[in-house]
Amino acid sequence: MEAKPPEIKPQGRRTCLYTAKQLDAVLEGMTLQLAGLLINKPRVMIVGILRRGAPLAEILHRRLSLHFPALKISLMNLQIKRYSDDLKLLHPDTLLTENPEHADLDLSGITVVVVDDVMYRGHSMLRAVEYLAQKKADEIRTVVLVDRGVEKLPVRSDITGVRLDVAPPDIIECNVPPYESDFKIELLQLFQ
Repeated sequence: MEAKPPEIKPQGRRTCLYTAKQLDAVLEGMTLQLAGLLINKPRVMIVGILRRGAPLAEILHRRLSLHFPALKISLMNLQIKRYSDDLKLLHPDTLLTENPEHADLDLSGITVVVVDDVMYRGHSMLRAVEYLAQKKADEIRTVVLVDRGVEKLPVRSDITGVRLDVAPPDIIECNVPPYESDFKIELLQLFQ
């Protein structure tokens, strides 16, 4: 197997806004809020948006299963791409790559929870919700670790870990294992 070249991060001034310990408390609060939305739901599926939404979905799945073992919860990931991590536009239309195993997926009777790391303009979340609605999800809820508060589309998150209003050119970087070694949220102010 060929080694993958290391990811090159944009240059600028980085400020740590949340450490792993602080994020643990944020995720615990999100878990309790989510449990309140799911308490009487017979079947639940947590869907992580790849990349960093997927490990966050796994964390929430694990915590919900531990604290509320009566909930019947499954897990799935969706590959959706529009922006790179530095907010450069990669695809003019938000690209969802369907896993062939999901082609005949029927979500009737299932409450779906979509999880992503950052809500930026809303394109990825809206594309995920559209896709899951076509799969006949009974109910769809949305969860993000960080909401930047600059959505341009009619989409919102039902549960938000933190809301960070930052200047438009600045970037919120969620460092989420296994993609990064340390779990943290940083503000990146690019060098001009």
